[in-house]
Amino acid sequence: MFVFHKETTPEDLGNGVTRRILAHGGKMMAVEVSFEQGAIGAMHNHPHEQLTYVLSGEFEFTIGDEKHIVSAGDTLYKKPEIMHGCVCLKAGTLLDTFTPVREDFLKK
Repeated sequence: MFVFHKETTPEDLGNGVTRRILAHGGKMMAVEVSFEQGAIGAMHNHPHEQLTYVLSGEFEFTIGDEKHIVSAGDTLYKKPEIMHGCVCLKAGTLLDTFTPVREDFLKK
C-alpha cells in the first residue's frame, strides 16, 4: 500500500492538534499528529502497543509514572493500557505506529 502525504487529509482534533491517517493494514497503522505550541495530548490509555517518533518540535511526555522532555529524533514506547499524554512545548509533529490497527480512528 502506498499512501502519499499530499493525498491524505488532516483531521482537526481541536485545541491545536491535527491527525493524518497514513499507511495501515494487517496489524499495523502509522499516524502523523501535529501540535501547535501549548497544545495538549490529554492523558489516556488504549489496548494498542504504540511507538512514537518525534519528527519535530519539543514535547513533555508522561508515560505511566515517568515524565521527560523529548525532541526530534527521540522515540517512545507505550505498552497496552498504560496512561500517557503530552504537552507541546515547541510546535511539532509526531509519527505514531500502532499495533493492532486503531479501528476507532478509521470509523470517522
